[in-house]
Amino acid sequence: MAAVLASQFLSALADNALLFVALALLKINHYAEWTQPVLQEFFVAAYIVLAPFAGPLADCLPKGRAMLIANGLKFVGAVGICIGLNPFLAYGFVGIGAAAYSPAKYGILSELTTTAQLVKANSLIESSTIAAILVGAIAGGTLADWNVQGALWLVAVCYALAAATNLAVPKLTPVHPLERLSIPAVLRDFARACRSLMAVRDARFSIAGTCLFWGIGSTMRFLLIAWVPFALGILNNRTPAYLNAMTAVGIVLGAALAGKFVTVSSAQRALPSGVLIGVAVCVMSVVHSLPVAFGVLALIGAAGGFFVVPLNALLQERGHNTVGTGHAIAIQNLGENATMLIMIGVYALLVRAGVRIDLIALVFGVAFSLAIAGLWVYRRSYMNVAAAAI
Repeated sequence: MAAVLASQFLSALADNALLFVALALLKINHYAEWTQPVLQEFFVAAYIVLAPFAGPLADCLPKGRAMLIANGLKFVGAVGICIGLNPFLAYGFVGIGAAAYSPAKYGILSELTTTAQLVKANSLIESSTIAAILVGAIAGGTLADWNVQGALWLVAVCYALAAATNLAVPKLTPVHPLERLSIPAVLRDFARACRSLMAVRDARFSIAGTCLFWGIGSTMRFLLIAWVPFALGILNNRTPAYLNAMTAVGIVLGAALAGKFVTVSSAQRALPSGVLIGVAVCVMSVVHSLPVAFGVLALIGAAGGFFVVPLNALLQERGHNTVGTGHAIAIQNLGENATMLIMIGVYALLVRAGVRIDLIALVFGVAFSLAIAGLWVYRRSYMNVAAAAI
């Protein structure tokens, strides 16, 4: 677990620093504002295209080795940006590495821990991730104001260190080797896994919740970058990064509370905090004070950490018992990134159409709260049916 946590911290730190540095690169090269979320679309598209292959890769190799390959791909993409390749295509290559990395980093948890320890293990990995977001966002925004090119090379070095750390991850036996290594076989295997996993109600519930969470979370990053100059009149790269970092602090707290008070069997306790996320985003639309903004974003983060950790653990447990955790996480990634692609795309279109940023925040906040409330009703309905059958 120590090696997994160290690798995850370094890789996630580089991911988050790279986003802010890449956005600063677009600014100094005078790209239009609406192209900023498009940069993320290239990253997200890699997850969607590679979803059928990422899970089998994670399950047919020792997961530590799959993580090593993925961080190597991220390193290559970061170096591509450093040497002046098209930033959208190079950032998309980093997305290829991230798509391969995600099923392995989460899938290994169910192999290293018991079901009773799984929420706590997820709490640790999420805390490591969010600590990396905290450091990476601050470092990325600060270094981008200092020297964009130097910041890009530091990110590449960080990916190289993450790959080196993967060598210390235990070499575990693959849990779901493929019978045939061919594209049609992989696609058939992925389709079979999707059908099997979607037949499990808890899996559907978990995937729906995490899809909504990461959709609003990814959109919030770009919304914040536009909201800071609109609402606060601050034009530097540091302030949006610091606000994202405050969200990360809240997520660490929320993840820790989830690890203490929520188990796989009581995952529905996380749903009220999901509704609270949307309410807090609505509040952001009327905030014009930096200290208040920090407080609201800490609340959004805490609610988010408490919401997403139990849902991840629930999916891993159900996935481990059905299609393999790597497959389950890859299917989850497909859903999450399709949701992110849609929500970021809608955000980009609204920005290009000239809609005020405070109205965009209000619309997204209301829609998210209503969606989580609907998910809450769905969960209660099938839980009640199950209880009546007993």
